[in-house]
Formats: sequence, structure tokens, C-alpha cells
Amino acid sequence: MYTPVNPKPDFPRQEEEVLKFWEKNDIFKKSIRQRDKAEEFVFFDGPPFATGLPHFGHFIPSTIKDIIPRYQTMKGKKVERRFGWDCHGLPVENLIEKELGINSKHEIEAYGVANFNDKCRASVLKYTSEWRKTITRMGRWVDFDNDYKTMNPDYMESIWWVAKSLWDKGLIYEGKYILPYCPRCATVLSTHELAQGYKDVKDTAVTVRFKITKAPEAIDDKDLENGRTYFIAWTTTPWTLPSNLGLCMGPEIDYVKILDKESGDFYIFAEARLCAYYKNPEDYEIIYRRKGKDFIGAEYEPLFPYFASLSDPSECERISGQKCSEGAFRMFNAAYVSTEDGTGIVHIAPAFGEDDNLVFRGSGVPNVEPIDAECKFTSEVSDYKGRFVKDCDKDICDRLKAEKKLVKKEQYEHSYPHCWRCSSPLIYRGIGSWFVKVADYHKELLNSNSQIKWQPAHIKDGRFGKWLAGSRDWAVSRNRYWGNPIPIWRCDNPDCGNKICVGSRQELKELSGTYPEDLHKQFVDKITFECPKCKKGTMHRIPEVFDCWFESGSMPYAEQHYPFENKEYFEKHFPADFISEGLDQTRGWFYTLTILATHLFGRPAFKNCIVNGLVLAEDGRKMSKSLRNYTDPVEAINKFGADALRLFLTHSSVVRADDLRYSDNGVREVIKNIIIPIWSGYNFFISYSNVENYKATGHYFDGKTPSNPMDRWIISVAQKMVKEVTEALDDYDLSAAIDPIIDFIDEINNWYIRRSRKRFSRNEDRSDMIEAFETLYTAFRTFCLVASPFIPFLAEEIWQNLKLEGDKESVHLMDYPVYNEKLRDTALEFKMATVQKAVSMGRSLRNQFNLKNRQPLLSAELVTRDLEERKVLESMVDAIAEELNVKKVNFHEREDELVHYSAKANFRVLGKELGSKMKIAAGIIATLKNEQISDILSGKNIEIDVEGQKVELNSEKIIVERTEKEDLKVLNDGTITIGLETKVTDELKKEGYVRDLIRGIQSIRKEQGLTVQDKINLKLSGDSELKSAYEMFASLISTSTLTNEQSWVEKIDGAKEIEADDKIWRICVAKA
Repeated sequence: MYTPVNPKPDFPRQEEEVLKFWEKNDIFKKSIRQRDKAEEFVFFDGPPFATGLPHFGHFIPSTIKDIIPRYQTMKGKKVERRFGWDCHGLPVENLIEKELGINSKHEIEAYGVANFNDKCRASVLKYTSEWRKTITRMGRWVDFDNDYKTMNPDYMESIWWVAKSLWDKGLIYEGKYILPYCPRCATVLSTHELAQGYKDVKDTAVTVRFKITKAPEAIDDKDLENGRTYFIAWTTTPWTLPSNLGLCMGPEIDYVKILDKESGDFYIFAEARLCAYYKNPEDYEIIYRRKGKDFIGAEYEPLFPYFASLSDPSECERISGQKCSEGAFRMFNAAYVSTEDGTGIVHIAPAFGEDDNLVFRGSGVPNVEPIDAECKFTSEVSDYKGRFVKDCDKDICDRLKAEKKLVKKEQYEHSYPHCWRCSSPLIYRGIGSWFVKVADYHKELLNSNSQIKWQPAHIKDGRFGKWLAGSRDWAVSRNRYWGNPIPIWRCDNPDCGNKICVGSRQELKELSGTYPEDLHKQFVDKITFECPKCKKGTMHRIPEVFDCWFESGSMPYAEQHYPFENKEYFEKHFPADFISEGLDQTRGWFYTLTILATHLFGRPAFKNCIVNGLVLAEDGRKMSKSLRNYTDPVEAINKFGADALRLFLTHSSVVRADDLRYSDNGVREVIKNIIIPIWSGYNFFISYSNVENYKATGHYFDGKTPSNPMDRWIISVAQKMVKEVTEALDDYDLSAAIDPIIDFIDEINNWYIRRSRKRFSRNEDRSDMIEAFETLYTAFRTFCLVASPFIPFLAEEIWQNLKLEGDKESVHLMDYPVYNEKLRDTALEFKMATVQKAVSMGRSLRNQFNLKNRQPLLSAELVTRDLEERKVLESMVDAIAEELNVKKVNFHEREDELVHYSAKANFRVLGKELGSKMKIAAGIIATLKNEQISDILSGKNIEIDVEGQKVELNSEKIIVERTEKEDLKVLNDGTITIGLETKVTDELKKEGYVRDLIRGIQSIRKEQGLTVQDKINLKLSGDSELKSAYEMFASLISTSTLTNEQSWVEKIDGAKEIEADDKIWRICVAKA
């Protein structure tokens, strides 16, 4: 027989036993080995950093990355699942800096790059064992033993091949652009990294006045040069003001010259911003209005003395080496200037802003950038030398105030980019860097994107497509240490400057005579060789290392050590069939994969991608250790079990790239509404099978279909589930895949078992009982196979008890069910769905009017305007009566037999037709009789006369209100109307008391561990009304509770109490 089932299992502990079974029997590896000669399904796994522990943000993609490979394996594919580790980069460096108490690059170099990198290497895999334990505990099958690491020499060498391939195609170049720069890490960030680090901050915003010294040619106003007229400009970065070289207006924006009546000074700024600076219009006088383009060429006095010499064009020309006809400190125009905030005049420091830089490009005015690698002022700004620029904001403002140049100072809240690795605010500055060309290849990138199936679909042309369409050249170099060195060697002969990109260790050996076993900076930087071009200079490697995103984007090639090994294998297995990560990776890993694959092979790196949203704390904020606003993920698994957590995460909007708020209560709801119902149905099958000493063969229906309609229906619904889940998983739509599974559990428990319960025990028709058991076995077997990728533990636990001789030892070694259309009976499904709809409507009425389900009612009244529905409902009248707990079901021809109708005009529809006559029409419609409204609802048109205009009324032109007849509660949904007779007679009331009693006795039986066949002796006590109820329904109590002896007594010591509305039953239950 079957192994007995604990009706109240400890799911987490049960899962631990399943894990032991998988490990002991090597089930994961067997699942791959048994498909060894099958078609391969290629999966790429994005490498996480092992510098921290896994969190909920890792759990959702990990679950998705488990479901799809499990499914594809059961579909007959071979699916290798190789874990990877992102070993390089600033996250590791930052940890070591903290450990060593180091705060800057020069301290690292003083400590020794080799020593520092050795520390990084030793710590980088610090948490791998915890990752392995946690990810395995989540039920994810992935190969940790054959993992790839971005710091391994073979992996690093493949990245050199990637770089050399791009170099040979002219896709890597050295340039200088305004880029986001981290002062703490002393390196640039690429534009796609910015999205990961925005924070809302409050910065000091200042409005500063610039004294005009020369009027523009387009404005005849010599008073501009009177020493009392100023441009006023606004900035949120006061530290950039010492580097100011110009001002900028919008060419078509209206600017005003005003007299400030209090000071007597004149100000020029955007008219649209007057209200931001003057509450009272009487405080100023507008002198004139002019467009921004009219002020081009106006000159002003430098705010600070440091670069005042650049007002001289010849000095600019001397420094920049470019032709310069006009110096700095003048007015420019640019379309990006707006009046959304500030003054409509932008202060320009061309070294610290991309837009600013574009304005000055070609002017011959040199960029001034008086800051060092750590963003501290240099000696060029002598008053603030050696200080971090943002720390100088206050002193700069105080100085401007003292010099009467400060107009306004305020706190400004805005979203500002921060380093995603160390959380420092970024500084935009001109930085020399190495770039991969992207901006000129949008067409090719979008073509690759067009070949990818995204789930959800809107990512393709939405977030990812738009990002690709606007993408800029990718800054791939980092001025750091623990990373893959960029394999470019440069000749130190200033007359030569030859550059060579090395693509392998062997090539480096051929050039230098040295074959490096380790490719890290401390080793390869020592390798030099004679310049093959000039034969005079020495080739030295450039100091930068690769952005770690370049390394992870090279993962498809580097994990295979392509092209040095596995060349044929890789080329047959690229691109990948599937990847999955979070929404943030549209600007991270998805992006870098696509750039490199497009440049290297002219196609995408992957064919299908599921994108998940972010998992937030219950309060809607980011999960934070410091805020303690979420449950530790390991604790959550130990408390609720992995299956419940997997279902909570995947049966939510997070698999559609929306955000999800995690809560323990949400997981508890999954256990209550999904996990426990699964277990309850399974427990019912096992318990009754053992009681009746029947073990299903699993082949009972071979060559035949069930004779009982309920059996045919649940087997048909099981096939419907197979079809819908398979179609959804083939479409990578997890949301659509899980719903049919959950619906099926509801169908088994709340319809099939409810309607068939009596067939499983003490059934005199043995063949009917066997058919019921075989049917329920088939349903649960199908469910196990279909649901196993989603709830691998529970499916395995159930499978171990249900598997037949000849079945595989694990459900995960079985083939996925194939849809069998011959077992579908859509007509029967329609019939059952119709009955379920009527029952559901009746239960809704009970809930709405607080009519307990166990309280019998006199009747249900049914109306349907659909003849097929009517036939179905009439054929299932006994089931409807039993489910709704009513004594009889009455059918009616017309809904107006149950309700009184009244009608109102639908103004939205009729108003277009009647115009001014609408009010009169509304009065006529309000007088329509019950029969007329009924005819309209039946599809007939009724004609009315509105002041000589004939109007035909249909169901769209009127709004019908229903009023129930006395003692009748009515609900309408489409073609079905149902009413419940709510008057409860004395006999019905007493039967309700007894139904509550029976429910309570059944609960006590379970608490006492009695089996479904154990008989009991029952003593009862209560008030006179309950005694009357007992006497009236003693036989019902006896048969429903398997009572051997039952008796009424006046008093029971130690009695159990059962509530029945306002009454209390007192009973004693003992095994007979």
C-alpha cells in the first residue's frame, strides 16, 4: 500500500529530506547524463559577485533559471547548467580597501599592487560555500563543481581574444569625453552603469550674478556696461564655479532685463522664472524683453581670478593649440537650456559637463580641469588646493556672498548618480579612456535585438530597445588594479607611439619571449618588448584594466576558452537558447552581451530572455540590512520552505518585470491557498486508498475512457492544464504557466473530491470506487509531472509515493507530459464550468448577505437566457442543490419573476442621438414597465416617441436596476441570474445547528488521529433547542460521523464545545 501521509507536515523539514535523496542518488547529474545524446538546450548563467551573501534579488532569477532548464530537461533536452563567478572589479577592491584601512589609489600603490591583488584573489570567493548552500536549498539545480571564474587565466585569455577581435575591426579606440567618475574609486563608470546608482539627495543650489562688461551686437543698450547690470545663473554644483568659462541661454527663450527696485541693480534672466525670484511683481520693473539669441557674444567679468587670462583669445590659442577668435567669459546659446528650474541661464564649466563641453567645442578656448584623480582641487585653484571639491561648496558660497555675487542659496532635492559600488556621488569630468564603438552601430544592435524573444514582450522595443537606440560609445577601461588588464602595449618613443593589441598568451610570447601563466596586472605589466615598428622604443602595457561588465559580457566565449579550445562546440551552441536576470540588466549584462555578440558575430548572444522585476521590502522601499525591513532569505526558507517561496515569487507580477513587495504574510497565503490544498487532496487520496486497501495501477484507462462524467471531466481538465502550461513554458511566460496549475488544484479539491467523496469509501459499487481511485491517481500523477519544475520538492515527495514499477526513481527524471487531445471533452468542461459558475454565484450571495454555507436554505431560483446553459443546469440540479445547501432548485423563464426592474437613460449613449431632447427621453425611459425592460434584456428593441422623434431602445441605451422580491437575494452575471430564498424556517435553523455540529465532530476526529474508518461513541449536551435539533436529525449525525453509539445527556464533564451561531454544543467523542 501507500506510505501513510502526515496531514500536517513540516514542509521545510520534508524538503531537507528530499535534498538528501537528490544528493544521495545523484539525481541532478543523472538528469543530464540520461539526455547525453539528446539535442542540447543552451543556457548562459550570469555571474554574480561572491563578495556578499545571496538575497531576495537573487532568488527570483535563480528560481526562473531553475524552472526553464528543469522543464526543457523533462522535454528531452540536454541542459548543462554551469554556475559562474564575477571575480574582478571594484566590489572586491572596496572590501580589501576597508580591510586594509586604505582610502585612495596612491595608498594601494604604496602597499604594492601585487600584494593588493593577492588579497583580492584570496577574498573574492569568500562566500561561495554559502551561495552553494542557499541556492541548492532553494531547489535550484546548477553545476557548482564545473563553475567558471572570470579571474581564471583561460577565461581572461578569451577576453583578450575578444579585445583583439574588436581592435582588428577598428571598434576599440582611445578618446577623452566627459564621463561619470567616482572620486572614491578614482575611475570612470560607463553610461549603462549609471542607472544602478541614482539616489535622491539634497544639494546646495545657488543663484550667482555675473557683471556684464560688454553688450552684445544685437542689442543697442550701452547701459548694459554700466557696472550695475548682471546676468544671473543657477547651479547645483557650486564647486564648478571656479572653473566657469561661459554662460548659456536658450535661443528662443524670452529673457527680460529688469530693475530690482530694492537694490537699484539690473538683472537679466528668463521671464518665465520671474515668479521664482519675486513674490511681488511690484518689486521689479521690466525694462525690455529679448530672445536668448540676441545676447550671443555679451561678455562678463570672471567670477573668480584663477582663469581670468582666458578672456584673451591669444592666451586661449597658446594653451589649446587651436585657433581662437573670441576668449572665454561670454554668452553662448544652446537648445538644451530650459526654464523648468533655475534662471534660464546656465553656467558653463566645459570640463565638468557633457552639454557644456559641446558648447565650447571648436571655440579654441581650452577646458580647465583643476582637480586631481581623487577630485581634489589642484594648485590652479590655490584657495582650495588639496580639498575634495564638494567639501568646498560652503566656503565658495560664503566667498560669493561676501563679494556680493550671491543672489540666492537654497537646498535642492533631486536624483543624482552615485557609484553603484561604493555609493560615492559621481563627478562628471573629462577623462581619457578606452572605448568600444557603439553609437555608430545602432542599426546592427537593433537588428540583433529583433531576433530575441523577450518576456515580457514590451522590453524588446521598450526599455531595452530604446536604450540600444540611444546608446553611446562604451567606456571599457578602468584605472584600477584587480581586473583583466587591457592587452594593449604602447611604444614609449614619443615620435612613434605605436600600439599593439595582443590577443593571446602565445602571441605575447612571440612578441616578448614570455608566456604568462597568470594574466593579472602585477605579472603582465612586467612584460615589455622592442617596438616592431620603430625598433627604437620599448612597448609597455597601458595601465588600465577592463570594466568588469566587459568580462561578464564576454562570458559566452570565455567560459569555453574560445577560440583556444572547444571551438567547434561553441560555434554549434551559440547563441544561447535562454538567459534570465533582473530588469536592471537591460542596462548591464543583457546590454554588454548584445554589444559584443553583435560586433563579433553579427547576431545576439541569446534567443530568449525572461526579465524579472525588483523584489522590494513590504514597505515598498529597497530591502536594507540597516533598516531591517525584510526577513533574512535563509530564515524565510527555513520557516516556510523553498516551494512556498518559489511560488510566492513566480506567481506574481515580478516575472513580468514589475516590482514585488515581499512579505512573510504573502508567503503564508501561498502555503494556505496553494501548498496546503495540494497536500490535502493528496492526503485524501492516500488515506482513502489505504482504508479501502486499493493501490492504483495507473493503466486502468489504457484503451478506454472513464464511464463517470466527473472522472471524464477531471481527466479532461488535467489535459487542459498540460496544454496550457506547455504552451506558456514554450513561450517563456511563467505567469501564464502557473495559473493553470493552481486552477487545477482548485478543481481537484473544491469540485472533483467534493462531488465524488462518497465514491471513495463504503461504496457498494466496487467498479465505480476503483474508477474514482484510478481517476484521482491519474490527476495527481499528471499534476506532479506538470508542476515539478515549479515546486520540485513537493512534486518529488508526492511522486515517491505514487510512482509505479518501471517509473524513474525521481519525478525529475521523467518526461514531461504530452498533451493528449483524445482525453479532452470540451463539451463536458463547458457543462461543468456552467454549473460551477452558478454555484459560485450562489456562494457569493451567501457571503454577501452573511448566510453561512452550512445553513440550509429552502431554495435556489435560476434563470438563464441561454438554452444550452439551461439544459446543463437542469441536468445537474442535484449537484447545484447540494453545493448551495438548498432543499430544491427552481427554474424560471424570465428574470422578472425574481426581481422588479427599473430603467434609467444611458446619457453617454443616447445623448449623441437626442441632444437637447435627452431630458424628456430620460423621463419616458424611467416609466418603462417590467415587461418592456425584460424584453429589452432579451434582445428585443422597444420604440419610444420623443417629441415626434422615434427612438429604438436596446440594452446599450438604458441602465437597468434590479430590486429583489421579498425574502429573495438575487445576483446576475451575464446570461445567468440566481436567487436564494433567505427565509429560514425553524426546521432549517435546527438543521444548520446540526451541520455545524457535524463539522466540529469531524475536526475533533482529526485532532484525535482517528482514521476515516474508525467508529466513535458520541455524547451530546446543550440547551432545549439543540436537544430538539438533535432529536430531529439524530440519524444524519450518526451516518455523517461514523457513530457507533450516541446519546443525549444533561451534563458532560470535560466536554468539547462547538459553536453553532448563537448556540454551543457540548460533546464528548471517544473511539468505539
